[in-house]
Amino acid sequence: MGKTSSMRLTGFVFIIVSALFTVLPAIAAESDAALFPFVLPWDDSSPGIANISGWLHKPAGKFGTLRAGEDGHIYAGKERIRLRGVDITHAANFPTKEDAEKIAARMAKFGINIVRFHHMDQYPFPRGLYLRDSKHTRVFDPEALDRMDYYIAQLKKNGIYTYLCLLNYRPISAADGLPKEIEQAKGNSFQGRHAIGFFDKQIIDLQKEFAHNLLTHTNAYTGKPYTEEPAVAFVEVNNENGLFHILYGGIGNSGGIVGTFPELYLTQLRGLWNDWLMQKYGSDDRLRSSWNMNDSEAIGDEMIRNLNFAAGIDQWLLEQNAGAGASVSPTDDMPPNVSGKTMLIEVTKPGTQSWHIRFEQRDIAIAEGRMYTLDFWAKADSASTMDVCISMNRVPWKVLGMMNTMKLTPVWQRFHFVSRMGQADDTARLVFDPQMKKGSFWIAGVSLKPGGATVNTTDERLEGRRIPLVKGPGELTASAQRDWLTFLWDTEDRYWKTMKGYIKNDLGTKAMVIGTIVGCSTPNLMAQFDAIDSHGYWQHPAPWNSNNFTVGYASMVNDLGGLIPNLALRSVVGKPFCITEYAHCAPNTFVSEGDLIRGAYAGLQDWDYLSTSRFAHEARWDLGSICNFIDIDQHPTRMITLIPAGAMYLRGDVRAAKETVCTSITKDREIDILRTIGGRWDAVQGGHAGIPHATPLKHRTLIAVEDRSPPAGTLRPEQVTVGDDRIISDTGELDWDLRKKQRGVVTVNTAGSKAVIGYSGGNRYELGDVTIEPGPTRQDGWSAITVTRMEGDSSKGSRWLITATGYVENSKKGWTVVVDRIVGKENSWGEGPTMVEGIPARVSMPSAASRTEAWALDERGQRKTKVDIAADAKGNAVISIGPKHRTLWYEIGTR
Repeated sequence: MGKTSSMRLTGFVFIIVSALFTVLPAIAAESDAALFPFVLPWDDSSPGIANISGWLHKPAGKFGTLRAGEDGHIYAGKERIRLRGVDITHAANFPTKEDAEKIAARMAKFGINIVRFHHMDQYPFPRGLYLRDSKHTRVFDPEALDRMDYYIAQLKKNGIYTYLCLLNYRPISAADGLPKEIEQAKGNSFQGRHAIGFFDKQIIDLQKEFAHNLLTHTNAYTGKPYTEEPAVAFVEVNNENGLFHILYGGIGNSGGIVGTFPELYLTQLRGLWNDWLMQKYGSDDRLRSSWNMNDSEAIGDEMIRNLNFAAGIDQWLLEQNAGAGASVSPTDDMPPNVSGKTMLIEVTKPGTQSWHIRFEQRDIAIAEGRMYTLDFWAKADSASTMDVCISMNRVPWKVLGMMNTMKLTPVWQRFHFVSRMGQADDTARLVFDPQMKKGSFWIAGVSLKPGGATVNTTDERLEGRRIPLVKGPGELTASAQRDWLTFLWDTEDRYWKTMKGYIKNDLGTKAMVIGTIVGCSTPNLMAQFDAIDSHGYWQHPAPWNSNNFTVGYASMVNDLGGLIPNLALRSVVGKPFCITEYAHCAPNTFVSEGDLIRGAYAGLQDWDYLSTSRFAHEARWDLGSICNFIDIDQHPTRMITLIPAGAMYLRGDVRAAKETVCTSITKDREIDILRTIGGRWDAVQGGHAGIPHATPLKHRTLIAVEDRSPPAGTLRPEQVTVGDDRIISDTGELDWDLRKKQRGVVTVNTAGSKAVIGYSGGNRYELGDVTIEPGPTRQDGWSAITVTRMEGDSSKGSRWLITATGYVENSKKGWTVVVDRIVGKENSWGEGPTMVEGIPARVSMPSAASRTEAWALDERGQRKTKVDIAADAKGNAVISIGPKHRTLWYEIGTR
């Protein structure tokens, strides 16, 4: 990806959506005195206007196990139910019994009705499920199980369902009975080992064993095994995983992890690949004919400008992203028989991802279906790698071809690649990505020409199973690319069917089953499960390191739609749609917008399950400060906004869209999308099949997979028109307005929920019978203000909740803002108490001033001090809120 965008959709990593290109006004220069401490008690479940536990049916499961209806929604008995939850990880899965009672009651207070048990499989107890002090992962710790059982029983009592993840980051090893070679497989968080698990029977059997031991276990506090427990709503097979995701990521980005597989597993995968080819073709002659293995095109004219760097760096560009540093200079250190200059790239400050330093030439016109030949020489001052590719230079930043990783040494080597391009692009770029380590890299003799010839070696034959694995596009024809992708699709499909059959049929689990997220896998593969899932993170940190990170400093209101389209374009006809991980990442100071915007547009899209990442990682319940990028239990502005967001979505204040836009994606179309467009976190989605990106801000969007047709009356993608600076939902209730550059505002206007989110300071918003006039703030007028009817209606007595959130930071925080990003170093997070901004605003209500009272609420949501009521020209109540009240929420009562 380029320096202007770093996109990823989901969970521990992850789908990244980072608008680092967004130029934001600096934080207003105000004294710290404008902030005040505001910490929500970790064990509070007190009644009051800020307690919406009454919206939950208790106990969870009282109407039986939740099920997916034929209409594509979730039902509790005969009634539809929407789920709004959190996920928990590590030690937070196993609180003490005393703490479990308080935590469950507090979750219910904020309208949380499902908890996803996540990352249980990463560590031994007390941070995980495994037997303490054990080197293997096959036995659960009795205390861990007992604590989890009691916690789940308490959640059930409070009306909160349970979601169980079976595979996250389990550190499988030889100690689990696997060959010792498994420990040689590389990839972050045991990624390579789990990639092998998609086809290796021993690893699949270990997954089955884990599922059996967990799901058939009887909870001593409910008296039911988890296979029969009606409060267990979902079981997830494999978090953020898929063969395309781990091994592939588009035809231009394959093989990185495959190439690290130990030979034992390479041989196994190669055998499966050859068996698949033999079953399809039956002979070498038919294979060679299909793949056109002697394919060739006449070589055309040189496409590289400033050939051989004769004019220095002219026509070339060095990108330095995310704080990485490098320099380039022409030298005379030339490979043999090459004229001109060599370009020396010196990496002085490595980044954390390959794209953080890029040497490239842009504006190269690529034609669809044409073959291209790339030649160059390269070396490094020590054993290193360098990636090369031809990619898009615009969203969605896809690799078009030539993606290869070269192993460099201090000796000059010549590299030669031939590839057909699956997609045209008039502004493509040739990119060299040196390895992210300090050192010197030399490039010389770069040549790119249309045309070329594939290379066929006689020893690559089906006979003897000698067709090699595909580790990159290299010289593959389109037919060969499709075969490789279809083989991966079929192999992954076999895995999903095996695990689903075991969980549902062999174990008899009644809960709904989810495979993984669409993005890591494809809509057609995931549609065989009970529901569709996706994840999203706004401004995901890079890297995930509490004392050394970069987080984008940006509000999503300035990026039309932000994460919403990336999520909505994965929804499938006839399947409940779930977002089981979502976060606006701290310490970005705009995070209180996240659940509000998502809750509003989830209502428009008529989704079924929203989860906020993350309630807690560890059992540090009374910390009193923001402790990491995504935990919300100690984050005041994120916790408080759960209530108005719950009204918009959980209570259904925001209506579902009047119109639905649907596109069809078959298995074959998925293969072509993966070959030409799809990426590692963006495998296949509706935007790849024609739905305009911003459509979900106006209409509902769906994908019809292979065995389903678009519902009657839906619009086709070509029938849709959406704006590029303002989009109003077809219900008229939601308005995303970017007509003022870099001053976006999202408004919500329903009978029970009103909101103004974004750069609204100094403006007046008439939202039906409520008017909101935000004032100046520390972030150039940015705030998130909601007015939610909690009881009654306008014509009779009613109670309303106002939330007003903005800037937030811990005391003595160590992070700093550098233009468009937040940079964290030592002591980045600071300490408690968390400090917040009091948001000034005038709120005009549809009730007489004489019949209206208002109170500032304390950290428990209890009445603290009375707020004066003024009257407008019609005698209606006007409430002025602001810093003097030292609160983030207010109660209004009318008689």
